[in-house]
Amino acid sequence: MVETPGMRWGRKAARRLARLGSVRIGPGLTGEELARVEEQFGFEFADDHRSFLTTGLPAGGGWPDWRYGNPDGLRQWLALPGKGVLEAVRFKGYWASSWGARPDGVTDAEDAAADHLAAVPWLVPIFGGRYLPTGRGTYGHPVLSVYGADIICWAPDLVDYVLQEFGEGGVGKRYSYDGWEMSASAEFWAEYLAWSALEP
Repeated sequence: MVETPGMRWGRKAARRLARLGSVRIGPGLTGEELARVEEQFGFEFADDHRSFLTTGLPAGGGWPDWRYGNPDGLRQWLALPGKGVLEAVRFKGYWASSWGARPDGVTDAEDAAADHLAAVPWLVPIFGGRYLPTGRGTYGHPVLSVYGADIICWAPDLVDYVLQEFGEGGVGKRYSYDGWEMSASAEFWAEYLAWSALEP
């Protein structure tokens, strides 16, 4: 198998996490296990996320257990970003420019937004409320933090995310990126983040 940049990036993030020593890491997912997860839930991991999980599977509180986890619990976790967007549609008037005219009624707008969201790259949990966009053949996405309708960029990529979240003092340590503005690489999420940043 030819090694891709995304594979190297994911392996680098996994090795960095292992070196930090703050997280229990089990054997990585096999190709068969990854394929089962993707088929069961209907998405494809980005290349760096895939490589991260095959290098070693982080375990413990806050980590999705793609090997033995409860499928219903994982589905609920996967649904949180979309629910956050629908919450923004209902309560904050959000409407993506690419969706055309917003329906008049709130329920009609929510239904139409749900249909549009079906075509948007999924966000898949890394740890807790931190997510990466999906997409085989893609890598280097920024890590997004999801809390209800509030979705923000948390780290520029998976490698830096590991250090931000788990290094230099433990969970929750934030680093500043002076003069650098984080943005999402998936078009819909970039637009949503720009809108979310303007919300009070």
